[in-house]
Amino acid sequence: MIPPIASRFVAGESPAEAIDHARECNEGGVKVILNLLGEHYEERGPAEADAEAYVQLVEDIGRSDIDACISVKPSQIGLDAGEEVFDDLLGRIVERATEAGTFVWVDMEDRHTTDATLDAFEKYTTQTDGNVGLCVQANLKRTEEDIERLADLPGKVRLVKGAYDEPKEVAYKQKSKVDAQYEQLLEYMFEHFEDGIAVGSHDPKMIDLAADLHEEYGTPYEVQMLMGVREDAQFDLAEQGVEMWQYAPYGDKWFQYFYRRVRERKENLTFALRAVLGR
Repeated sequence: MIPPIASRFVAGESPAEAIDHARECNEGGVKVILNLLGEHYEERGPAEADAEAYVQLVEDIGRSDIDACISVKPSQIGLDAGEEVFDDLLGRIVERATEAGTFVWVDMEDRHTTDATLDAFEKYTTQTDGNVGLCVQANLKRTEEDIERLADLPGKVRLVKGAYDEPKEVAYKQKSKVDAQYEQLLEYMFEHFEDGIAVGSHDPKMIDLAADLHEEYGTPYEVQMLMGVREDAQFDLAEQGVEMWQYAPYGDKWFQYFYRRVRERKENLTFALRAVLGR
């Protein structure tokens, strides 16, 4: 049983519970990105098991009447076991998802995974004519150059501020600087991207900026927020006609998920507590 504080942020332990959660969100106009909890597998076995779980999930989504897609973590599907394992398992998921008509997001993890993740995205979004999306992080100093590389590729790109505690040599550490970078990168994306932008933020300022940039450039966009965080705002935005997606983790590794998030960065604990308190 998932305790109440965790159940606010996790859509159950089973795929059936996750799909039921997505169906409930859809009733309020919110679409759902499902993520099976699990990461940092150093051997192929558990990575392959989760890849097969994703294959089954995309088939279940394809057979259902829900508006949902999936998001996978590279370290979950083999990157820590080797780039060849990651490429093989991601390719398997993308192929089956494309056949089922389900979109695949690839999450971005810490700085050590960035190059491999970018390369995999470029390969599979090109092969599927844009059925794959990628996350990039505004706090990384390299991201400005990375999004220039991504601008002409098919598929969607999700811009987030960044949750990993990276060293100052590679990342901006001050919140004001990260916010400024987010705004700058977001405007570049609205000006140069054509296949759609995902605004991965709970910050009302960034969401309002995206609406203004959409008016200026006409680029299609969506807003993405985590399950359990500003959920009233999620449904309000959907009611206003904004394409709204909720990122909803599920699975039996919920304790490891919370523990790792807090250990990675102390601000994550504050963020979770504020979400619980509705602030």
